[in-house]
Amino acid sequence: MNRKSLALAIAIIFCVYSLAFAQNAVLSNIVVTNTRDDLLVYLNVEGAFTPKMKKAILSGVPTTFSFYISFYQVRSFWFDHEIKDVKVTNAIKYNNLKEEFVVTRSWEKSGPQVTQSFDEAKKLMTEIDSLKIVALKQLVKGNHYQLRAKAELSKVTLPFYLHYVLFFVSLWDFETDLYTIDFIY
Repeated sequence: MNRKSLALAIAIIFCVYSLAFAQNAVLSNIVVTNTRDDLLVYLNVEGAFTPKMKKAILSGVPTTFSFYISFYQVRSFWFDHEIKDVKVTNAIKYNNLKEEFVVTRSWEKSGPQVTQSFDEAKKLMTEIDSLKIVALKQLVKGNHYQLRAKAELSKVTLPFYLHYVLFFVSLWDFETDLYTIDFIY
């Protein structure tokens, strides 16, 4: 077997192996609501944490979930008009010395949250609550709008030499499907 054939065989085996252990993370409990002044979004990610991911986090590997939320005005005979495109992140880092998790949510002004409970850290990582999307004064009553959302685990960036040793780390990457919510304001 020549080198090209061997490389192709290894690539195929790796792809099949990756698909067999692919993560089934989904967005759930997506709620679009409003305050007196703003349109808000609430959502959760389910199925995001695997035992392998937990082990990596407890070993000190920083992990970031990225949430992509786009808000459109739906138009019948023309392209939808994008009103707002938002990317927010939730990041976790375990401090082995203090035995605590530091969770930073980019959309919260209160700063990082610290907890010693992995379950509490998981909850903080997998939820978005009261995220302001757009001011209500930008919306027109009676118009059709659409919110599109997805989440992904940001790729782990390792030093170049570790990519050869830890190629399996990519097996715990995930990206959810794109979810849409349609409504009339």
